[in-house]
Amino acid sequence: MLFTKGHGTGNDFVILPDPDGALDLTPSLVAALCDRHRGIGADGVLRVVRSAKHPDSAGHAAEAEWFMDYWNADGSSAEMCGNGVRVFTRYLISQGLATAGPEGLPVATRAGVVRAVVGELQISVHMRSPRVYAAGTATVGQLTVPGLAVDCGNPHLVSALHDGVDLASLDLHVAPGHDPALFPEGVNVEFTTPGAPVDGADLHVHMRVYERGSAETLSCGSGVLAVAAVALRDAGRETGVVAVDVPGGRLTVTADDQGRWWLAGPAVLVATGEVDVAALV
Repeated sequence: MLFTKGHGTGNDFVILPDPDGALDLTPSLVAALCDRHRGIGADGVLRVVRSAKHPDSAGHAAEAEWFMDYWNADGSSAEMCGNGVRVFTRYLISQGLATAGPEGLPVATRAGVVRAVVGELQISVHMRSPRVYAAGTATVGQLTVPGLAVDCGNPHLVSALHDGVDLASLDLHVAPGHDPALFPEGVNVEFTTPGAPVDGADLHVHMRVYERGSAETLSCGSGVLAVAAVALRDAGRETGVVAVDVPGGRLTVTADDQGRWWLAGPAVLVATGEVDVAALV
């Protein structure tokens, strides 16, 4: 099986070319590929398949040729991955499978079609507009932190730390507790602290994340979008630029005056190769 390895601010993926949807991709195979000791190792798998060839995206085939079939490291599928879309786009361009025009490259996801604008170093994605819709809590050890539920096409809970709690002190080796009635399908949990002013941004936030199906990751693009939505809401702003620092680097979210939300950051392809599937299973 051919593969490419890529990452966006340390959020890493195994990319599998499967344009005609012929690959028998199972949850156990995905989990084996993502195993960092016995497989290639990654936070998730991005299968590159034509929209018309996959049942989850056939309805978007007229709008977007390619579907990002995204799987979490535990073998579960997910609706959306902001870093994954940027890495997926970088792969399509590098392989000559698509060309990004001035309006960007459309990519189908389980959360709908998004558009990626490709720069030399960064890729910006016009994301689905986030929706802050409910209050909840996240629990880590003995600490319970109020948070806000945000729908970014996938579920998020953004919890701001207060009272001098150090972001680095959180133990995220296990999933934070949450209200299962509010998030029946599970949730990505982001913890935040404010950052000092930075050039080119109206707001600055530090973030750590526990991703549903992948554990703590160095970055989460849709999580950054959720965090930016809460930061702008708390600041009483409808537009602006938010710089979000994650353990793997910095991403920026721009809410523009046309009501669009953009996620921007690097997308890097680091290796290509062939994996022996028999050795994995």
